[in-house]
Amino acid sequence: MAADDQDMEPTLADIHAARDLLRDHLPPTPMWSYPLLDRAAGATVLVKHENTQPVGAFKVRGGVTLLAGMSDIERERGTVTWSTGNHAQSLAYASHVFGAACTVVMPAGTPGTKARAVEGWGAQAIRHGDSLEAAERHAREHAERSGARLISPGDTPELLAGVGTVYLEIVEARPDLDAIVVPVGSGTGAASACLVAGCPVIAVQSAASPAAHDSWRAGELVTRPNGTAAAGLATGRGFALPQRIMRDRLADFLLVGDDEITHARRLLATTAHTLAEGAGAAALAGVLSRPDLFNGKRVAIVCTGGNADADELATLRRG
Repeated sequence: MAADDQDMEPTLADIHAARDLLRDHLPPTPMWSYPLLDRAAGATVLVKHENTQPVGAFKVRGGVTLLAGMSDIERERGTVTWSTGNHAQSLAYASHVFGAACTVVMPAGTPGTKARAVEGWGAQAIRHGDSLEAAERHAREHAERSGARLISPGDTPELLAGVGTVYLEIVEARPDLDAIVVPVGSGTGAASACLVAGCPVIAVQSAASPAAHDSWRAGELVTRPNGTAAAGLATGRGFALPQRIMRDRLADFLLVGDDEITHARRLLATTAHTLAEGAGAAALAGVLSRPDLFNGKRVAIVCTGGNADADELATLRRG
């Protein structure tokens, strides 16, 4: 990542440009409503199925946008990032598509299935440290040694522009929405939604990993315990670029419990024929948690990913 990336705020024009870059690589994803889900939520709920992407998650839009815009020399130097899941797969997939080198640093305790998913796209997965923060430090050192571009999961403008194309598809298909509800880990999805949407954007994060929520409430970046079981929501600090965008534009920011997320995953499975990982169900959990906000409304939720691991699948069976 260039040193000043987090100071470069993407615009709506950048998101439209990203859609042009993505057109030959990623088709629009479906968005459906389901009568039984609507009944359970007390609202008209439109589910944007980003779980149907080639890596099972919306973040691939950002990865492909980033790599599509890089020069041949930049691709040859490669990229390095840190992640435990969908951002890692996104960058690995995009690097595979464009023939670029890619290294992902993951905490040592990351499940082998996630490392193998990255390696399956031809990227190098390095397991290092006991936390995401330790993995980040190692990724920065690796970038300095190798000359590869360091890609921050949250502070890279091209990633925000890419994932913003989700919300172009949503608002163009349904301009009559009362709200868009978006799960938050690093905050790229909610920030890019704020740049696009002509209706209120409401963010949702796990109460067990509330760094983005608390950063937004405090008006400054904070660190917090990172205890959620939902890997896509697991971050211990706020990121500067998405926080700056969300601070002025986000309508509200909700916290939900991991048990509420698990209930929402079961509901998506039984009423919407959808396998969602924890982060992919967080938006629905937010809607269910606040009937005072959403009863009778037309709401779009983004199922940001379907990469449920064995432990998450087991929780569905225990329901």
